[in-house]
Amino acid sequence: MKQTAYVKKVGLLSIVGAVLMAGVPSPAAEDLVSRRQAEMKAMAAAAKTISSMFKDPAAYNASEFKWAADTIRDRSGSVLSAHFASEADSRQSKAGPNILKERDRFDRIANDLRDYAVALDAAAQNNPGSMTASMRMKPGETMGGGPLGTHVRDEQELLAMPAEHAFHLMLQTCTTCHAKFRME
Repeated sequence: MKQTAYVKKVGLLSIVGAVLMAGVPSPAAEDLVSRRQAEMKAMAAAAKTISSMFKDPAAYNASEFKWAADTIRDRSGSVLSAHFASEADSRQSKAGPNILKERDRFDRIANDLRDYAVALDAAAQNNPGSMTASMRMKPGETMGGGPLGTHVRDEQELLAMPAEHAFHLMLQTCTTCHAKFRME
């Protein structure tokens, strides 16, 4: 009888422990969220590097511009999608639960981000000296894109547009993704 009561207590304690632990984010989930956040911060820093060069073309440095574009390229597309392949149960996460429900759209946005970064990389390779006029948008040039606009998916068209335009489309892609898939 004592043994049966002991087994029941241990069983009950195990169930209570399991229920309590379910509310605590796992270390793996916390690690995933930390990695995702570090990747996002790296992309944001790279975007700021590129932005500063468009604000002050005299500060343009092709190798830094290329490094920043490559930083974004290497963290977007399928790499970015893989970071959100499963729902991370973490209070740290700002990722919306709709990412899994709208997987195709999320993946398309992650690939758009990569494509714009590839175009920026090509611009840096094609302009090793100073920032040329061909990299800059012309006054009155329409932006296209936008959170509700169409995105440039044709590689030749993307590579032919000024790098500054590709950069703005890339930033709009970030804004679109955050508006759709990020909780605040």
